[in-house]
Amino acid sequence: MKKIVMTGGGTAGHVTPNIALIPRLRELGYDIDYIGSYEGIEKKLISEFGIPYYGVATGKFRRYFDPKNFSDPFRVIKGCSEAKKILKQLKPNVIFSKGGFVSVPVIWAAAGLKIPCIIHESDLTPGLANKLCIPKATKICCNFPETLKYLPADKAVLTGSPIREELLKGNKEAAYKLCGFDNSRPVIMIMGGSQGASAINKVVRDALPRLLNEFQVIHICGQEKMDNMLLTTPGYKQFDYVKGELKDLFAITDLVVSRAGANAICELLALRIPNILIPLPLAASRGDQLLNAASFESQGYSIVIQEENLDEDSLVDSLQELYNNKDAYVEKMEQSSQYNAINSIIDLIEKVAAD
Repeated sequence: MKKIVMTGGGTAGHVTPNIALIPRLRELGYDIDYIGSYEGIEKKLISEFGIPYYGVATGKFRRYFDPKNFSDPFRVIKGCSEAKKILKQLKPNVIFSKGGFVSVPVIWAAAGLKIPCIIHESDLTPGLANKLCIPKATKICCNFPETLKYLPADKAVLTGSPIREELLKGNKEAAYKLCGFDNSRPVIMIMGGSQGASAINKVVRDALPRLLNEFQVIHICGQEKMDNMLLTTPGYKQFDYVKGELKDLFAITDLVVSRAGANAICELLALRIPNILIPLPLAASRGDQLLNAASFESQGYSIVIQEENLDEDSLVDSLQELYNNKDAYVEKMEQSSQYNAINSIIDLIEKVAAD
């Protein structure tokens, strides 16, 4: 039996692409194990799939001063030792890593044991954890054409990001019932990221009287960010968080307003949904969402509004422009080579595992 160890964690974005690969790997007869941190979000997410899970120590590498900078390197060293022991026991043919700091000790340990490693970089420029792993990797998958220039030419492969196939199989009737909507007006979905986005939430609610003249609005606003005063507003449905119902909601969605996290925007590309991206500003991130959004805008997939320029008028005007030209955005997305990521990555895993 072919054996693969998957790793990645710290945030859901470092886990969900791994989850997207699991059904195909199982179809091909792979024995799958997962290495993550002791109690990270990855442990909870992977537990639902009945995959053996192993925890190792991990530490974060920071570009800024923090007292933990003195202790975390020792945690990484401990994690390497733990990962090496686990990998000796499991004897996988290949490692697949989605990144995050938990992946560093796993990839370093695997390289020491000469186990081939494939890593995936979601953002346009590699994050620090993946930068530390690139020298040890056999192949490096990426989402954006621009990323190729940051990677070793003999290792880099433009694949896009693996998207859960279930997202393509939503039930429209279930979504209309859940939201209390009908098919008389198009639907906008607002997504502020896993924690929601207060700045986006405020502008959307300010713009509701104008938006609801032409659209119905699904608003995924983040935990504890729902507005109880608007719970009974016709044509407006709030959720603090959506999980299993997301595929159904996507099935009735015509336009999306979203942050520009790599996994989220790759889902929109795979679903061919025209979108407005409002990237996290530089003050709140390392700038990866700004680059992700700029790439999608330049490829004709998205309209971008910088958060500092976001107000009621800019949102409503941009949504109207997007809807009026939605067919052109869909056509551009259909020309993309980045949406068949699962097949591309599985083919790469098969090749590397067989070498």
